[in-house]
Amino acid sequence: MATEITRLHHVGHVVRDLPAALDLYRRLGFVTPAPSYPAMPPREGGEPEPFGAANTHADFPGDFLELATVVTAGGRVPSDARLVPLQAPPDVLPTLVERIDTTRANLAECLERFEGLHILMFSSSDVDATATRLTAAGVGHGGVNTVRRPTGGEVETVRYLEIDGARPGLAAEGRIGVVADLDPRIQATRAAGHPNGAVGLVDAVLCTADADLDAARARYERYLGRTPRAHGPARVFDLDGATLTLVPASGLAALLPGEQTPALPALVSCTVAVHDLAAAENLLRNNEIPVVRASSGEVFVPATAAFGTAIAFRQA
Repeated sequence: MATEITRLHHVGHVVRDLPAALDLYRRLGFVTPAPSYPAMPPREGGEPEPFGAANTHADFPGDFLELATVVTAGGRVPSDARLVPLQAPPDVLPTLVERIDTTRANLAECLERFEGLHILMFSSSDVDATATRLTAAGVGHGGVNTVRRPTGGEVETVRYLEIDGARPGLAAEGRIGVVADLDPRIQATRAAGHPNGAVGLVDAVLCTADADLDAARARYERYLGRTPRAHGPARVFDLDGATLTLVPASGLAALLPGEQTPALPALVSCTVAVHDLAAAENLLRNNEIPVVRASSGEVFVPATAAFGTAIAFRQA
């Protein structure tokens, strides 16, 4: 089935303590730059203060792994955090603030369920066509949003939509959406040489109640315009160079030994490809990170050691 959806754009790991999570990610061998915090003065003439949601990325050439948190009063802010004062025309600023507040509220609701993977974004070669197709398929969404942000001396345009579920912009398993393909030229300036050899995001796993697997499959068929293949009890959507795996709760232990999920449905893991799996495993063990080997031969860090989500590594 032809579709404008190309690959995984990014997944987002939502945590309560961003400084601690940053320390973990760096021990996992990811290069994670200083996190960005949107900021505004609490009163006219005051100094900008962080609010909303903060994040940073482990960037790869075609996608990335996001680490995000909800900004709370008195919450820990990393020492290297970068405050980004909101700058917009007066007629646009209220809408921008409202959008940030909505994102914060949705992520806060996700954290109330559990700490872990709550963001899944797909890449589209034509996000306007995606919006049209989703509407025709009866999928609710908030329309295409456009954000422009300075990066490396130029302005990057990001166009995206969020799929509606239990509330606007929030499906049962978290924040699900579609983003226009990354600009490879701009992304090349971000992609780092990660000590663990990571080169790309290659899988995300959604776990559902057994009785809900068919409904989740049908839902993602509408989202992606693709039909999955069966792999044992799982259903696998093949994307360009990556997969989305839907697994029933009864099949989770076979896929990721020892893993359990605190709620259903839930995004339970993501997988990155690495240049040298043995070297990546050695780095993890040398940094005293617990490692489990899956039946597939991949290795993963269990959710109990990684702020609520299993992080897997696969030979590229």
